[in-house]
Amino acid sequence: MRTIFEWIWLVPVLPLVGFLINGLGRKHLSKTMAGIIGSGTVLGAFIISLLVFMAVKDGSGAVTVPLFTFIDTTSLHIGFSFGADALSSLFLLIITGVGFLIHVYSTAYMHEEPGKDFAKYFAYLNLFVFSMLLLVMGSNFVIMFIGWEGVGLCSYLLIGFWFTNNNYNAAARKAFVMNRIGDLGFLLAIFWLLSKTGSVEYSEVFSSATLQKLSSADKTGITLLLFVGATGKSAQIPLFTWLPDAMAGPTPVSALIHAATMVTAGIYMIARSNALFSMAETTQHIIAITGLATALLAATIAVKQNDIKKVLAYSTVSQLGFMFLALGAGAYTAAVFHVMTHAFFKALLFLGSGSVIHAMGGEQDIMQMGGLKKKMRITHLTFLVGCLAIAGFPPLSGFFSKDAILLQVFEHNKLLYALGLLGAMLTAYYMFRLYFLTFNGSFRGTDEQAHHVHESPAAMTLPLIVLAVLAVIGGFVGIPEVFMANGDRLHHFLAPVLSSEKAVHGVSHSEEMLLMGLATGLVLVAVILAYVQTRKVVQKENTGFGKVLARKWYVDELYQAIVVQPLRQLSAFFNSIVEKKGIDGFVNGVGKAVQYSSRQIRLLQGGQVGVYVLLMVLGILALFIIQMFL
Repeated sequence: MRTIFEWIWLVPVLPLVGFLINGLGRKHLSKTMAGIIGSGTVLGAFIISLLVFMAVKDGSGAVTVPLFTFIDTTSLHIGFSFGADALSSLFLLIITGVGFLIHVYSTAYMHEEPGKDFAKYFAYLNLFVFSMLLLVMGSNFVIMFIGWEGVGLCSYLLIGFWFTNNNYNAAARKAFVMNRIGDLGFLLAIFWLLSKTGSVEYSEVFSSATLQKLSSADKTGITLLLFVGATGKSAQIPLFTWLPDAMAGPTPVSALIHAATMVTAGIYMIARSNALFSMAETTQHIIAITGLATALLAATIAVKQNDIKKVLAYSTVSQLGFMFLALGAGAYTAAVFHVMTHAFFKALLFLGSGSVIHAMGGEQDIMQMGGLKKKMRITHLTFLVGCLAIAGFPPLSGFFSKDAILLQVFEHNKLLYALGLLGAMLTAYYMFRLYFLTFNGSFRGTDEQAHHVHESPAAMTLPLIVLAVLAVIGGFVGIPEVFMANGDRLHHFLAPVLSSEKAVHGVSHSEEMLLMGLATGLVLVAVILAYVQTRKVVQKENTGFGKVLARKWYVDELYQAIVVQPLRQLSAFFNSIVEKKGIDGFVNGVGKAVQYSSRQIRLLQGGQVGVYVLLMVLGILALFIIQMFL
C-alpha cells in the first residue's frame, strides 16, 4: 500500500487530462463521450484518493512526494511537490467524491446545451477540480497559491458560462475582482514568510525552530494577511457579496463552488497553518468575531429571500461563518468536520434545488412553487434530509459537527456561544421556510408549470440519494465522548496535523448533554415557527425591517456608493483629464510640434543654390566658433 504514494500525482493529473481532451475536442466529441471523460477522470482521481486515504489511515503518516524543482536560485529553493497527510487526504476524498457526483448530475442537467458547449462545460469542471486538488495537495504555500488562483479563474469561467447574459458576466467579474483583493493579502503573507524564514515549505515554516524566529508582530501580521486571503475565497465580511451573485452559473456549478471546493479553501489554509495561527491570539479573536458576524448577517438575509438558490447561497455564507467561528476558537477539528458534513448536505441541497428548477422549467421563485412533494418524491425526501442535516437534527451529520463547534465556542466565550445558538436557530428557520414553501401546501405556479412538473432522471436523482445517505451517516466519524468512548475518530485521525487543537476541559458530560438539548430544542422551535408562518402563503411587499433584510441590508448598495461609484468617477477623471488631455495631449502635442516645425523648415528648401551655399558657410562658421571658444 505504501507504493500508492508514488502514483499520487495521478490524482490532479487525471482531471487535467479530462480538461485537455474535452477542451481541445469539444467540437468533435459527442455529449455522451464528453460526460464519460469528464466524470470518469474524476472517478479515477477519487479511487486513487481513497487508496491514499487508507494508506495514511493505516499509519503511513505524512509523506512528501517531490516531483521537480520549481524555483531554484542562490537564495531560494522551491520544489513542486505533493504532500499526503491526514488533512489533505480527507480533503481529497471530499473534493473528488462530491465532485464526481456533481459531474454525474451535470450529464443530465446540462443535456440541453449544444455539443461543443456541453464538452466545454465539463472541461471547465475538470479544470476546477484539478486546481482545487493542487491547492490541497501542495507541500508548500506556493503550490497552494497556484491552485488558489486556478479555482479563482475557473469560478469566473463557470459563473459566466452563459456569457450571452450580461448580468451573468457582471457576476463573474465581481467574483473574480473580489477574490483578487483577498489573493493580494495571501501573496503578501507568502512574501513576508519568505523574508523571515527563507522557506515556504509547511514542514519548515511550521517547525518549532522556525516559529521561534518569528516575532509577535510577524505572527500577527502574517496570519492577518492569510486571513484576508481566506476572507476572499471563503466569502466572509466584507468580501462575501460575490458568492450569492455566483448563482448566475448553472446549478451544479453552484454546488461545486459552494459545497466541496472553492469556498472551503480558506478553511483548509487556516487549518493547515494552525501552528502559526495558534500563536497569534489577536488574529484568532478577529477570525472568531468576523465569522460570527458573517454567520448572523447572512442568516438574517436568507430569512427574507425567495429565490431558492439565493437562500442556499446565503446559507453557505452563514455556514462558512460558523467554520471561521470554530477556527477563531481554536476548534480546528470541528471546523474541518463541519467542512465535511457541509459538503454532503449543501451539495445535496443545491442539486435538489437544481432538480426543482429543472422540473419547474427554470423557475427559481419559491413563492411560485408549493406541493411539489406529490410529483417529486425522491427530490422531496432527499431535500428534507438535507434540511434536517443543516438544521442540526440528531443523529444527522450536521448535528454532530454543529455541536462540536458550539461546545468549544461555549468554553471559549459564552457571548459568542449565545450568538452562535441564535445563528443555528435562524438556519433551521430559513431552511424549513424554504422546504415548506417549495414542497408543502398547494401549487402556486402557472398551469403550464404544473403540467411540466416531474421527477428528474436517474442521473440526477442517484447523486441525490448518495448524498442523502452521506448526510445521514457522515457525522458518525465524530461521535462525542458523551455518547461513545473513543467515538471521535476524526479527531484522532487529524490530531497529528491539527496539533494546536484546543481541548475541551471545563464542560462536564451532563453540561454537554444540556447544551445539546438546548440547541436541538431551539432548532425545533424554529422549524415549528417556519411551519406556522408558511401555512398561509400571502405574497405582499416587504416593509420596514423586512424590506431591509430582503434588500440584503443594502450592502451591495453601500459598496456601490462608497467603492464602485468613486472608482468609476476616478476612472472617468483619469480617462478624460489625465489620459486624453494629459498623456494623449503631450504625445499629440509632440507630433503637432514636429509637423509644424517641419512645415516651416521646408520653406528653406527654395531651390536657390546661393542660399544653400550661404547656409553651408554659416554652418561651418558656427561649428568653428563652437570648437574654438566653447
